[in-house]
Amino acid sequence: MTFAFGSFAEFLQMGKHGLYVWLSYGFFLICLLSLVIPLLSENKKLRNTMKQEGIDS
Repeated sequence: MTFAFGSFAEFLQMGKHGLYVWLSYGFFLICLLSLVIPLLSENKKLRNTMKQEGIDS
């Protein structure tokens, strides 16, 4: 198997496009987490409310 990059530093630089690539990944991760975390929080609140009202899930 042949790797596209000769070293880990070359991998991080991505052929001089590293800044754009890693910022894109970071932005995607922030967006994803900003959607998932509120959903998990709301789910927890809903389960607690259902438990208090005696509704089994």
